Amino acid sequence: MKKIILSIVILFTIALNAQVAIGKENVTNTSVSLEFSDSENKGLILPYVISKSSITEEGTLVYDTDDHKVKYLKDGGNWVNLSEDDGTADTIGVADISIQTTKTEKATAKTVIGADGASNTTPGILVLSDTDKAMILPKVASPHLKIINPAPGMMVYDTTAKQLAIYNGKSWTFWKP
Repeated sequence: MKKIILSIVILFTIALNAQVAIGKENVTNTSVSLEFSDSENKGLILPYVISKSSITEEGTLVYDTDDHKVKYLKDGGNWVNLSEDDGTADTIGVADISIQTTKTEKATAKTVIGADGASNTTPGILVLSDTDKAMILPKVASPHLKIINPAPGMMVYDTTAKQLAIYNGKSWTFWKP
């Protein structure tokens, strides 16, 4: 009986302080909800979205398959392009979405990381719900050189240039604050 109670207490404690580390043993920064390993040449791939019309949550990041650009939704319902291109075939991204269009999506499928994980109703596939924690992107030195076959919609933090790097399917875009 003591083991059962102890197990329940441990699970409850984990749920209260939900922090997730991917590719590493544990979270090393207590101010983050989601932290990735910085020793692998891999990135975070955003969901491929065919229609953005039903998305209303500010701060949502997607890979828009209509124009092959990574975008985020800001206040007022305006989508901001994070994939700069010059309109030529060399820079306009591409994505093969055939693998996802042949599947039926479960409308209720989602993961919430944060203190209110069980009760959170924010729409999304992956929701970071803490108001005092952030996500740290995967860190890669010179991703345009190290990530051999990046997927469209991939995001990483370039530790060499100290900036956000986004791949649109054909070219990397680098953003510096």
